[in-house]
Amino acid sequence: MPDWNKPLPTISGETKPYWDMCRRGQLLIQKCGRCDEYQFYPRGICANCWSEDIQWIAASGKGTVWTFTVTYQNRTPGFAQEVPYVLALVELEEGVRMFTNIVECDPQEVTIGMPVEVTFVQATAEVSIPYFKPVG
Repeated sequence: MPDWNKPLPTISGETKPYWDMCRRGQLLIQKCGRCDEYQFYPRGICANCWSEDIQWIAASGKGTVWTFTVTYQNRTPGFAQEVPYVLALVELEEGVRMFTNIVECDPQEVTIGMPVEVTFVQATAEVSIPYFKPVG
């Protein structure tokens, strides 16, 4: 496991199932049992209808780059040695969008609409972070 020197997520009651499954290599999102809307980031109520009938479902892990930026300067420890890197908003097949990094490709090759799939980077023994990489 490489040394992880970036901030770690705060794992709370609402987000624990999400992070537990990331550690196992599975991406979860939430779906409302009342209005059938998907949502991400994890929360205790539906952002659409405010129902508390929230279910965790396995996401496909596939999506497209909705928008992105390439970061060439960042002096923050943990990020400075990784420039240039891609920060992207990825739209999953289920319709939710999540901020992430695009990895395993040259930042200059990233395009809007590019198909991507989830991959996980183990930060600690307890935490794996979902990133996305080009499909294929």
